[in-house]
Amino acid sequence: MVINILLIILGIAMVLFGADRLTEGASELARRMRMSEMVIGLTVVAFGTSMPEFVISLNSALKGSTDLAVGNVVGSNIFNTLLIVGVAAMVTPITIKKETVKRDCPFGLFASVVLLILCIDRLSPVIRGNHISRIDGISLLVMFAAFMYLTLKDAKNADSIDTSSQQKPTSLRLSIVYFLSGLGLLIWGSDIFVDAAVGVAKALNVSESVIGLTIVAFGTSLPELATSVVAAKKGKSEMAIGNVVGSNVFNILWILGCTAVVCPLTIHGINIIDLAMMIVSMTMFWLFSYTRYKIERWEGLMLTLVFVAYIAFLIANA
Repeated sequence: MVINILLIILGIAMVLFGADRLTEGASELARRMRMSEMVIGLTVVAFGTSMPEFVISLNSALKGSTDLAVGNVVGSNIFNTLLIVGVAAMVTPITIKKETVKRDCPFGLFASVVLLILCIDRLSPVIRGNHISRIDGISLLVMFAAFMYLTLKDAKNADSIDTSSQQKPTSLRLSIVYFLSGLGLLIWGSDIFVDAAVGVAKALNVSESVIGLTIVAFGTSLPELATSVVAAKKGKSEMAIGNVVGSNVFNILWILGCTAVVCPLTIHGINIIDLAMMIVSMTMFWLFSYTRYKIERWEGLMLTLVFVAYIAFLIANA
């Protein structure tokens, strides 16, 4: 048990450091392409901060821990939308652009509803299928491609990022080194983390779905939390919100899509409450965004309190 706990800490540290290196390298590459902060948040930063979820979900599925893979994505999306946005808004109110409210938020909610539909068959006594098949995975990837197309298409009309920063730009070679080394640390650290997390779950007789919804989701969402809070504090609310919405879309459409294509995901421990909470959290975020296109501190507090209540419910029913 002690060894597994130490390995979990080591795995999280490697994943976080790897995500930081990967995001920094990828962001600099995107900066050279003069992309807007929102587009960077929705694509490059969301990709970088979602890599922990990707490698952990894929490794979990390949190791036969499919509940851990799905629970990781569902838990991470709830964590992103409730806690990350909540904490970031409490640090400083977050201003949201009109196009984000009208396009990106609905797409994030749409992705959540699609996942619910794919998982709902296991809740029906008539339909016996209880897995996300390869065909389902391909469908998710097609929707992800559509999201990326719309995002990058609109990027052509977006204002470019501020290139007048006094910070010395990272060289192209160093940016590539950061990207590749970060990816390597993510893969290695996630492998260590998954093995240790499953070991702890078995030792405590806790289901893998609960471990995925809590410990794993928290560990893999730390990059999003750090990125969004720091971005909001620096007045870069576009990147903060783009990171959250983009990560949620990446998690469902890209991560589960790729994972299901490689290894169909059998679902046992994820229930309607977890899936409903994912949709409720995204709906609350979207509705709060309509309030003068701004999430106030009290709204951030409400999001955070809902997250705390959900985690308390999970622990009480573990």
